[in-house]
Amino acid sequence: MQHITGIARNQMVFTSLEDSISEDNSVRFVDAFVENIDLKALGFVLQTLKTEGRPSFNTQTFLKIYLYGYLNGLRSSRKLEKEMEQSVIHEYK
Repeated sequence: MQHITGIARNQMVFTSLEDSISEDNSVRFVDAFVENIDLKALGFVLQTLKTEGRPSFNTQTFLKIYLYGYLNGLRSSRKLEKEMEQSVIHEYK
């Protein structure tokens, strides 16, 4: 009797986050929307508050996370963090 065999555990598997997100997922809309608006015209400008330490994240990334949370009813930063963590972990398992 033949069985379906999985991928060997010691074999490297290359996956892409892009490939693991379905075409109709709302995250694609948010990504396209933020990528195509002029953030400078809306008042989002890069500000360097400190010269030492780690640089800040891209403003677009935070806006994408905020809009994703708004569309999905996630209002608190803790819920947003948990959702982002679970989404990435879930997509790569």
